[in-house]
Amino acid sequence: MADNKQPIIIKKITKKGGGHHGGAWKVAYADFVTAMMALFIVLWILGQDQEVKDAVSGYFRDPVGYSLKSRAMIDNANISPQITSMNQRDLDQINKEEEERRFEEMKDDLTSELSEDANFIPLLDQMTIEMTTDGMRIEMLESENDVFFELGSSELSPKAKKFLEIVGAKLAEFPNKIAIEGHTDARPLNSSGSYTNFELSTDRANSARRTLVNGGVPAKQIDEIIGFADKRLKDKNDPNSVVNRRISIILKYIDR
Repeated sequence: MADNKQPIIIKKITKKGGGHHGGAWKVAYADFVTAMMALFIVLWILGQDQEVKDAVSGYFRDPVGYSLKSRAMIDNANISPQITSMNQRDLDQINKEEEERRFEEMKDDLTSELSEDANFIPLLDQMTIEMTTDGMRIEMLESENDVFFELGSSELSPKAKKFLEIVGAKLAEFPNKIAIEGHTDARPLNSSGSYTNFELSTDRANSARRTLVNGGVPAKQIDEIIGFADKRLKDKNDPNSVVNRRISIILKYIDR
């Protein structure tokens, strides 16, 4: 009887090394390239000026709040001035919008902190914060019930000092330059005219400056002290109105 069974064939497969088609060497090569890239970046940074180094350092300290303007400065460090100037307007606009966003955050934080103290709640109605072409303007107006200065005096009241110190602590978080303006109403101080509202408004602005510095603002950050007397009236219909007596603090946009 014939045997119809199929023969069983056994194949032995010998695995050999992948040679140049293997994947292990690619991992090692990628690590090597990454290390070389890191080395080149470090060498590039070491060759830049201090401004670029500070910008890089600022990014790693605060990536979220990192200024787009600083980023652009690094990106364009080796680009020709012609190419950089073509985009400067767009870069300035982007940077301004970023600053305004951070100003708004500071405004909310400041209002929230002042609201926690019952003594300051009435003063919140006398504080206005708005964006202007120069930056963020914080204005503190006097009222019939709460005054920052006695008539004819440049000495801040204790409550006003504490109020301004809290404002100063918030302003100290920004590197922006600060201008301080003093304003008075139109009442003449004395008949002799030896000490006028110009001197008084300037002295009041200086008093506010000292208090902001006590609150933490670096003295070098103060850019301007201006006494406007009664030349920038808040209520032009009533030159003697109490709202004309005020202190204005401007947190300037960078490079303005």
